[in-house]
Amino acid sequence: MSSRWARFWNAGTWWKALLFIAAYWGVYQLIALGVSAAAGNAIGTENPLASPLGVVVGMALPILLAGALLLVFARTVGWFGALFARQPSDGRAWMWVAVALVVIPIVLRLAATQWSAWSFALVLSLLFLGLCVGFTEEVATRGIVVQMLRRGGTRERAVFVLSSAYFALLHAGNIFQGQAGATVLLTVVYTFGFGAMMYLVLRVTGRLMWAILLHAATDPTTILATGGIDAHSAELGGSADLLGIAGIFNVVYLLFAVVAIFLVKSRGSSERDVAQSTS
Repeated sequence: MSSRWARFWNAGTWWKALLFIAAYWGVYQLIALGVSAAAGNAIGTENPLASPLGVVVGMALPILLAGALLLVFARTVGWFGALFARQPSDGRAWMWVAVALVVIPIVLRLAATQWSAWSFALVLSLLFLGLCVGFTEEVATRGIVVQMLRRGGTRERAVFVLSSAYFALLHAGNIFQGQAGATVLLTVVYTFGFGAMMYLVLRVTGRLMWAILLHAATDPTTILATGGIDAHSAELGGSADLLGIAGIFNVVYLLFAVVAIFLVKSRGSSERDVAQSTS
């Protein structure tokens, strides 16, 4: 017999999913503060990209620890196996467009990167950071949130919108870290579109791992190509022309997401049945 804790989360609703996302964000912030307090002098907090150690400990470690806690949560509610099992997929041709829209700018950023400006160790550390970000954020949103909503009987179109919106809300917290309001707003809009692409990747491939890998490739290639985090570095940044083309996809994500809302079929019962059968 399942515990009261598991029954609470299995009866998923939009507000429980939102509560989960808020709790995850708060726990991650506490972990980041703890790591910074414990290792701040060793890694340097002013410029985390200054050294591989700064990237691995200052940036990757907190989100990796948060990801580990997500797996613990998934196991306590009986969803661990379901997260990584094959899920109901929809092989409609139009959904593969989302995969292409994510892959193309990754390739453009790789071509735009000024590789001579980066040490091999720093590149490896950024790739590790990307894996941590991709794994943790996808497990949280396209993994746990999607499972929660489906198990609660939410129609699939709403699962699509809500999981993308909650992913965007995770990045709204940047405003508490001193980021300008306009930048935060643009980030939230972009991440909704990108989150929608990740949902479509999950839906068309039937595997969370593909969303994790594509997400894992997006953040480090962005940092390497632009030379900074949410900013462009004149010294480390790569080809402005290629970056300009890659940047167009940020708008395309949002436009395609809006169109996809009307195209995604609400097959809520089948997704829910398979999610429960893989527990």
